[in-house]
Amino acid sequence: MVDAWTIDVPGERVLVRELGPADEAPLLRLFEECEDWFTAATGLPSGPADVQSLFYALPEGAGPEDKVLLVLEREGVVAGVVDAVRNHPQPGSVSVGLFLLAPWARGRGLGRALAESLLDRAGDVPVVTATVPLRWEPGGRFLQRLGFALDADAPREGRVRGAVLRPLRH
Repeated sequence: MVDAWTIDVPGERVLVRELGPADEAPLLRLFEECEDWFTAATGLPSGPADVQSLFYALPEGAGPEDKVLLVLEREGVVAGVVDAVRNHPQPGSVSVGLFLLAPWARGRGLGRALAESLLDRAGDVPVVTATVPLRWEPGGRFLQRLGFALDADAPREGRVRGAVLRPLRH
């Protein structure tokens, strides 16, 4: 179980907490708001199945006990979602499957504050992997600003580019 915590972003305080069944309707709204990301990632807007798959989708070799689903709330409204898997692709590492902010929450420092908070809470993780849709340039720039190295090779899985971060040990 993951506890809840707050992160401070200039001018606002945001709650980060574990996602629960009551979050399905707010996630549907978030996914609808993020049509730009879904179109870049899949070529289509999101649908209800995208929210359902968030609860169950796991990369090959990962177990459900390692899945972490978090939501960000700003003034009681879901502003984002993070889907990560601990101990994947190797023991001790973290794989981020989805890091999505509502359009109105982007460009305010919230994504960076959340990413830094998650990295701090993860401890001495040897590697963090992520993917970014090929056509989602803001995501690629965001990952690079955080210190991720984007794959230079042909994209994995056809529509996404891999990224790797090897955090400095504390």
